[in-house]
Amino acid sequence: MSKNIFFKGAKLISGTGNAVIENSGLLLEDNKIKEIGSADKFQLKSDTTIVDLSGKTIMPGMINCHVHITMEPVGDPFAQKQSDATIAFHAAANAKKYLKAGVTFVKDMGAPNFINIDIRDAVNSGLIEGTRILASGKPLTMTGGHGWQMGRECDGVDEVRKAAREQLRAGADFLKIMATGGVMTPGVEPGSPQLNQDEIEAAVIEAHKVGKKTSTHAQGATGIKNAVLAGIDSVEHGIYLTDEIIELMLQRGTYLVPTLNAPYFIVENGIEAGIPAYMVEKSKRVIEDHIKSFQKAKAAGVKIAMGTDGSTPFNGPEKTAFELNLMVKAGLTPMEAIVASTKTAAELLGVDKDFGTLEAGKIADFIVLNEDPLLNIDTLMNVVEVYKDGKKIIF
Repeated sequence: MSKNIFFKGAKLISGTGNAVIENSGLLLEDNKIKEIGSADKFQLKSDTTIVDLSGKTIMPGMINCHVHITMEPVGDPFAQKQSDATIAFHAAANAKKYLKAGVTFVKDMGAPNFINIDIRDAVNSGLIEGTRILASGKPLTMTGGHGWQMGRECDGVDEVRKAAREQLRAGADFLKIMATGGVMTPGVEPGSPQLNQDEIEAAVIEAHKVGKKTSTHAQGATGIKNAVLAGIDSVEHGIYLTDEIIELMLQRGTYLVPTLNAPYFIVENGIEAGIPAYMVEKSKRVIEDHIKSFQKAKAAGVKIAMGTDGSTPFNGPEKTAFELNLMVKAGLTPMEAIVASTKTAAELLGVDKDFGTLEAGKIADFIVLNEDPLLNIDTLMNVVEVYKDGKKIIF
């Protein structure tokens, strides 16, 4: 016998970009949304449970398209030498922390020894409670390239192809490919290309053959262009975008996941907080260009999905909503930032049939807020209640 729950009285932001519904009604049947509209237009069955949310705001759970769930957001995450079991314990804790922060779905962008896949499966089976996870397995990187500490080092088309197939065999939901250097790996430059276009394309082909997507860590212009021409589905970071690259992204429907949080929190905390000097120096060097590239992409109409690079220094699960603050400061409207964190993010992940917006027929993942985030985007940093699969999560 189905169970009906009716939430009434809240402002409702659907995530579609459409107008807010005042004094809304949200009717759930089991774990799915049955109907949405004005509260006074519903005719309810006698056994319907009614929850009054007058004065609150409802919106879809946020989707964070770039996290590292196995890492701890300390000054130097790579300096920690831990067993796989300890890493898994931290990952399980982070999965719960993301959920508490109102993040009901994440895209994990790389972990050692397929631990992110194990945590995904533990959540899906109900063994642990946490946010929904899509996992990449190990990131594909050239020998000594960015993220080699947790990555699958591979060189040349044949070796990259085999590495891609290894991740897919292990159960990866998508592939993560390192196209450039980065801030957090010593001895590499953020702007320098790493895996070549033909190497990236080999991995993209393997993923697309089995209906899975690809994402690239790409900061410098040459590496970003290589990845876009290779058919990548999303560019993560995109620090040095050019007009040519933006045009290519528009032509090919490539998404941008900006991760503005990552350099912000490194610069904000600095070496005094235990962040290595090379990370701080590189972050200071790229942070202004990062914002300018984001603004250029937005102005041109590139599809933007929210991601934080979660677990870079002092950028933990609870900081997810600060990414929306930074996006709004950089020129998005609050509604655009919310859509980037819900509808567009779900489209990038390929889960928009069931998630990302509050619409009839979709899974009931949503959050409750004390204030309207369209008037105060920072209220998203203080989520009141989280519902996943139609059930209120008790923390």
